Amino acid sequence: MRIRSFIIAYALVLAILLFADRRPGSTQQDRYSHVVDLTEGENATAPHATAPESRTRIIAPGALIPGTWAAGQIPPERLVAPLVIIDLNAAVAAVEGSPQISLDDIAAWESHHGMIPQGAVVAIRRTGARDDLSTTDPSTTPLPIARDAAQFLIDARYTIAFAVETPVNLTSDRTLARQLALHGTYVVEGTARFTSLPATGSLVIVAPAKNKKAGATPVRILAMVR
Repeated sequence: MRIRSFIIAYALVLAILLFADRRPGSTQQDRYSHVVDLTEGENATAPHATAPESRTRIIAPGALIPGTWAAGQIPPERLVAPLVIIDLNAAVAAVEGSPQISLDDIAAWESHHGMIPQGAVVAIRRTGARDDLSTTDPSTTPLPIARDAAQFLIDARYTIAFAVETPVNLTSDRTLARQLALHGTYVVEGTARFTSLPATGSLVIVAPAKNKKAGATPVRILAMVR
C-alpha cells in the first residue's frame, strides 16, 4: 500500500505539472520536453521499481540534528524546485587537491548562466575523472562543496538542497552539517545521469518515503527537462 500511494502521488504531481504546461497562453519556453529519472540502482527505471532497491538516498536535516525534519516531514513545497547543475572538474581537483565547488566556481557559473534561482536544488556533476560509485568510501567522502560556498548558496540563494552522485559523509564537517540542518536543507546522494541534463532550466521532483526515520532514506528523484 505504501508503494502504491507513492506511485499515485507521483502520478498526481506529474499530471498537475503537465496540465499546467498545456493551459491556454502557455508559451513554448515554459514547456518540458521529457523526464529524466536521476535515481541510481539496477531497477530504478523499471515500471515496478521499489525504493529499497535504489542506492539514491536523502539525508534529511533530522539525520544531522535530532528534532529537525525527518525525510517524510520535509514540506512538499521543498521537494519540487528549479534544478541547477554545477560542474566539478574532478581531473583538476585531483591535481590541486581540492575536490569541492568553491565561491569562485559559483561566481564563474553565474557569470555564464545568470543568477542561481532562489529556492533551487543545486546538483554537483563530476566531469573529467569520475569516482566509481561502487568503490567510493562514504565514510571519508565530504560534500563536494566548500563550507563557505554552501553557506553562500543557503543564505543568498535560499538553496533548499544539494544533489551529488556519490555517497557522502556529512559528519566530516560538523559545522556545515549543522548549518544544513538548521536551514532545513537536505542532501540527495547517489544520484545518476546528470550528464544528460542542461546546466539550468529543469525542474526537479524529490519523493522520499513518508516516514519519520532519522537516517538516510531511499528516495526517487526526477528531472523535468525543457
